[in-house]
Amino acid sequence: MNALKNILSVIGAIALIMTIYMGLSIGPKAAKLDPAAMGLYMQMAEDVMNTGDAAASMVKVVPLEEGVSPEDAIESIKSVAVANNMIIAGDVMMFKSGEKDHAGNLTRHVQIISLCNKQIARDFIDYSKAFGAFMPCRIMLIEGKDGGYYLTTMKLDLMIAGGHPLTPEMKEMAEHVAKTMYEAVDKASRGDW
Repeated sequence: MNALKNILSVIGAIALIMTIYMGLSIGPKAAKLDPAAMGLYMQMAEDVMNTGDAAASMVKVVPLEEGVSPEDAIESIKSVAVANNMIIAGDVMMFKSGEKDHAGNLTRHVQIISLCNKQIARDFIDYSKAFGAFMPCRIMLIEGKDGGYYLTTMKLDLMIAGGHPLTPEMKEMAEHVAKTMYEAVDKASRGDW
């Protein structure tokens, strides 16, 4: 019994030392982040642990409602983009439904629409060249294995609040882009113009 008590005491001491170390080494760095950052990272970690899919934890997925055609969804996305001062930076048909790929397998529909506001893009690239890797913003229309169609776009919460706080002007621009992307996906899923 005493041996078990001693082992548990050692484990407790190690856990306490690790907690103190983590608090001292990470605490000051975490204090510099946007107040929402730690909650966003915790939610992402929980999503990854629950699903095992890191990509899915960073993506918003919305199914097309019954009766909404892929063509209607794409037109809706373009309409929302233009109404929100974004340009269509690209429209790429990766695969058409029912075509055969190089191995002779039938493909499912995959189309990518890229949106951008050049002024916002320039300001964010000036802030950090790393933002360039996320540009232009993309929405993918994909035919699922179930035959249904889905729209996907990146969740932009971490871009907005995952690091040091953005200036008020930059935060406003980032929130405009996020609002536009989510509005485009939501409206397109319903076929709204």
